[in-house]
Amino acid sequence: MDSLEALIKAKIPCPETGIKVCHTVCAICSPANNCGVNAYVKDGKMVKLEGMDEHPQSKGRLCVKGLSGRQFAYREDRILTPLRRTGERGEGKFEPISWEEAYREIAAKLTGIKAEYGADAVAFFGGYNKWYRPWLRRLAHSFGTMNFGTESSTCMTAGWMAWKTAAGQLARPDMAHSDLYLGWALNPYYSGYGKATAIENRRAKGMKVIVIDPKITPAVERLCDLYLRPYPGTDGALALCMGNILIENGWIDEPYIEKYVHGFAQYKEYVKQFNSTNVEALTGVPYEKVFEACRMIHESKSMCINENSAPIPHHKNGFQNYRAIMALLALTGNYDREGGQLPGLHSFTHQMAGFTTRDEEFAEVTEPKDTKPAVGAERFPLWYYMEKEMQCVDLARQILEEKPYPVKAIFAMGMNYRMLPDDKTVRKALLKLDFFVDTDLFMTDTAMLADIVLPVCTSYERGELETYPGCYAWYTKPAIDRVGESKSDAEIICDLAKELKLGDAELEAGYEKNLDFILKDLDITVEELKASDVPVRVPNVKHAAPGEHLERGLLTPTGKFELYSELIASHPEWHLDPLPTYCEPLDDADPAVYPYRLCSGGRIPNAIHSRFHKVKWARSLRPYPTAELSVEDAKELGIKEGDDMELFTERGCICVKAKPTHKVPKSVVFFYHGYSEADVNSLMSGTHVDPYSGFPAYNSTRCGMRKKVQA
Repeated sequence: MDSLEALIKAKIPCPETGIKVCHTVCAICSPANNCGVNAYVKDGKMVKLEGMDEHPQSKGRLCVKGLSGRQFAYREDRILTPLRRTGERGEGKFEPISWEEAYREIAAKLTGIKAEYGADAVAFFGGYNKWYRPWLRRLAHSFGTMNFGTESSTCMTAGWMAWKTAAGQLARPDMAHSDLYLGWALNPYYSGYGKATAIENRRAKGMKVIVIDPKITPAVERLCDLYLRPYPGTDGALALCMGNILIENGWIDEPYIEKYVHGFAQYKEYVKQFNSTNVEALTGVPYEKVFEACRMIHESKSMCINENSAPIPHHKNGFQNYRAIMALLALTGNYDREGGQLPGLHSFTHQMAGFTTRDEEFAEVTEPKDTKPAVGAERFPLWYYMEKEMQCVDLARQILEEKPYPVKAIFAMGMNYRMLPDDKTVRKALLKLDFFVDTDLFMTDTAMLADIVLPVCTSYERGELETYPGCYAWYTKPAIDRVGESKSDAEIICDLAKELKLGDAELEAGYEKNLDFILKDLDITVEELKASDVPVRVPNVKHAAPGEHLERGLLTPTGKFELYSELIASHPEWHLDPLPTYCEPLDDADPAVYPYRLCSGGRIPNAIHSRFHKVKWARSLRPYPTAELSVEDAKELGIKEGDDMELFTERGCICVKAKPTHKVPKSVVFFYHGYSEADVNSLMSGTHVDPYSGFPAYNSTRCGMRKKVQA
């Protein structure tokens, strides 16, 4: 082998090999991460990738998913051209068409449905990733409908609603100055390595960590000073008992409560019922451990709480559980205090980067005035009041029943109907539509149901704005050639706005031009961001000092942190409770037939929802859909590791591999989701949902388990 061959084989970037290194971003999972990538590119194709040392958040690290990014981008089933359905819906028969044909047909169909049924009969849906959502929301509004919705109908938004109900805006943990970190459902080793490293570093300097989780995770094993193990969905009862202990022992900040907290008297009276006589029966956590956690809180000068998108909200009591946990900050004077929880500014793609962008204003400026409320508004009024968008959990019902009005068409971007509970009914609803468009990278089960399918590109193939905590912003550049005729999501939206002739000149101007408006209040321009290959600090950003929000008044009806929500109290017709009350999380299936708690929707290192189940490297780490159950339950059922077993509910049955483990408590089974061959959401009820947020109870479904009998 000569020296050039050796250089090429080693993929060394240099003029001789023609390989260059391009900085880009992995946007496959959460926008809270969007880690930096060094893409090694030859002739427009990525031949290798590594972590990017210059990235302020990921700092050169990539997880299993990120390291599989090349396989993800070049999967053999990438959609290469726009497609038109030629067979029956779901049959999988399509023909390639041009972009011009696709746009023309989509515009004609949507305009025709609007003319016959009204603009409200068309819904616009955004899945992953989140970066294009302001454009899709604006497209829906300019079209004349409030029926814009996203996968956030089941992810994160319930937590945001809880924050806004209590404090008026989101808040972030000031871990850098905290003495105690309350890690409720904390597992950053699977969902955000940067946070794991930050906790490790802070812990080395003396910060204590309490982890609260039904499952023994790496966070429990590596970070924990005290571990509380509640039953899934009982977080609210646990937090309310902690509140009672803090009050009874005088471990609260009374001057802070007097000045900055609303509803303390009502809260104090309510939490008395959660005490030493019943907390273990309700939650599974011994009272002594709950008391020890409260003692640690009392002895710490400051405490902050981690935020999470799913484990707490994914119960029928999830919104209230979240509020109950947040109440601990108010009781101890740790909201808007150094080392506690600091109010954060909204930045692009739902970040709290430390500066404010105008993407929400951009999306809402064309909001229609004389139109019907969005899907789910009647069933989930608090959701609609706060979010002004569809609660997509109610979408299938409305399509099928046509009440309170019909929905005849959906324009979807990255839709995965299997993300919703009772997804067989969701599929039935999609089949009923007069017209359905889906955009995606791959021919998914959802795309198979569409009339028109449009190919989109990965983050490696497009430029986009990123924001990161610490006041960082970045405009990434395309690192590789686009696969096939794929386009970026925002490009498709802006093109379609032109074809629909909506008269929205700003939307038609395109993504980059719109960013000028979104960044208008900052001392930096799109061109300045584009001139840098790495994230840059946004200059001259003013930060509120801890306590400043409290002094000028929070964005709540009372201007205080509300333990008793005056917003909810002012709407008795909603039939919701202003206090963070607790109810049992499980559904009403017969416990004698379905004695186990099924939890789905967690995280594993090699997957993010369904997006890596067909990526070879990632799938090799967990080849089969696998249920984790307790060693005790496995022994009682005669199940060994690797056995085929069945999970079943009133709605159906799936076959999975068994993994008995001491990390799972008795009577609980954890199953990772997103497998079409083992569709766990088909087992779940579409009505077992949180009445406050509409969130599905992915983590509190009664089920049965049994060893599969081989034929």
